[in-house]
Amino acid sequence: MSRLRRLVLDVMKPLEPDMTVLALKLAELEGVEGVNVVLIEVDRDVENVKVTVEGPDLNFEEVKGVIEGIGGAIHSIDEVVAGERIVEEVKTPQDD
Repeated sequence: MSRLRRLVLDVMKPLEPDMTVLALKLAELEGVEGVNVVLIEVDRDVENVKVTVEGPDLNFEEVKGVIEGIGGAIHSIDEVVAGERIVEEVKTPQDD
């Protein structure tokens, strides 16, 4: 059975709790090996962050639950990697 290996999400979250809390909560989920949260933009009341979650068997609904649990919302799913191994995006001539 295929498994989710990487999720890259565009997330809008309130200023509090800060990004470290979000990263640590996501890292506690079963099947998660690593989390990266990058600040993209700060507004008066919210932050736009890019969240990357990797592991051998991710559960999207649990990841979404953590984000919503801190008052955040997923704006878009920017990358999904599934299967037995992580396949990196390949650059093609059209990408230039």
